[in-house]
Amino acid sequence: MTAHAGTIHPPKIETFDVANRTNTDPKGIARAVEEYRVEPFGLYLARPAPGRAQFHYLESWVLPALGLRLTDYWFCSGHERDQDFYLDVVSVQRDGSIWRTTDWYLDLVVREGDRVDVLDTDELLAAATAGLLTPREAEHALRITYDTVNGLAAHDYRVDRWLATRDIHLTWRRH
Repeated sequence: MTAHAGTIHPPKIETFDVANRTNTDPKGIARAVEEYRVEPFGLYLARPAPGRAQFHYLESWVLPALGLRLTDYWFCSGHERDQDFYLDVVSVQRDGSIWRTTDWYLDLVVREGDRVDVLDTDELLAAATAGLLTPREAEHALRITYDTVNGLAAHDYRVDRWLATRDIHLTWRRH
């Protein structure tokens, strides 16, 4: 997908309200969360995805120190994708039990044991050119991406192996 000047969207902000067990998407739609778990390294959530044709459930980890949100989508039959994890490059702010992520456009698709693909570089560049991200934020997003790609490549594209080197041990419902 190619971003076009004038049509690039502002960074998407998502809210995770642990106390009220809701997850509010960038369009302002709040959804009930079945499970939140706060760990020293991040925030876990698991919730159904009602009304979505492509997937019916998702699990995510927000990892502030890495600038990443890792998601495992449970795809519906006929909508499966060749991916194990989808990583969003994000900045994270936390205020008590409220966590917010600002999506910095870049995404990484991990195929465990095989490769990682970087998506939406064109969107990042268009957003930076349009002034929706500062040059410093755009550079930071690229640095997060490079560090993630290098870390995954050094560990056979295995998310758990790479994160273990950073003392991060994730648990998932289906992995």
